[in-house]
Amino acid sequence: MNKKTIFIATVTLGLLFSSCKKEVTTDPSTGIASMNPENKVTEQQQTIPTNPATELKKNTPATGTTEMTFEKKEHDFGIIKADSKVDYTFKFKNTGKEDLVISNAQGSCGCTIPEYPKEAIKPGESGKIKVSFNSAGKSGNQQKSITITANTEVEKELLTIKAQIK
Repeated sequence: MNKKTIFIATVTLGLLFSSCKKEVTTDPSTGIASMNPENKVTEQQQTIPTNPATELKKNTPATGTTEMTFEKKEHDFGIIKADSKVDYTFKFKNTGKEDLVISNAQGSCGCTIPEYPKEAIKPGESGKIKVSFNSAGKSGNQQKSITITANTEVEKELLTIKAQIK
């Protein structure tokens, strides 16, 4: 090959590669620019699907904006029969300045099932959390907890039930 052919081939390849549309992106965390020659969708350009639970959290007041005041946080069923089911309802009031939103209530084991309000509790309004305890397969003194997650300053409230199974 002579020099003229090599020169023409080099210029042609250079034009060919430079005519491809390339996108320059900058990584916001590092500030480093990079080429995106294949026009792939970058992480910043992707649309992330939304989770309804996350959206609910975005639309509720930040943690610590309200307060949940219980009449009592512990209940003792006393002596109960083995293989029996008992219920107790914990009563509370929203003593804060914003809507109270309970996002979860979880018993410490499968024998303790809480039911809680799914709608927001306005300031000054009251609510109830019903707790069912199934003593099947249990004996002696029992103590179970219920963890309430809400948009309160402490974020998690702890309720306790006790029973002596005979």
